[in-house]
Amino acid sequence: MNLIGQKWKLPILWYIADADNQTLRYRELERKVAGITATMLTKCLRELEKDQFINRKQYSTIPPTVEYSLTERGKTLIPALESVYQWAEEQMK
Repeated sequence: MNLIGQKWKLPILWYIADADNQTLRYRELERKVAGITATMLTKCLRELEKDQFINRKQYSTIPPTVEYSLTERGKTLIPALESVYQWAEEQMK
């Protein structure tokens, strides 16, 4: 929980996993994660990359393009998150 328990990390992981091709660009993440600042998004992405939950791929374009995707470790976390989500849905009924 120390690795993913912060306010913004789970939504970031969830949006990357839910993306059509399971990759999202930085600006897409910035739009999807409502209320997050650019500084906090960058910090969380760096920590998730350091902890091997996401991959970062940078393209040599003008302006630079960066895409994020889940690693195998990150993909193994998604079923657990889905279970918690389903449990929460049941509790709200």
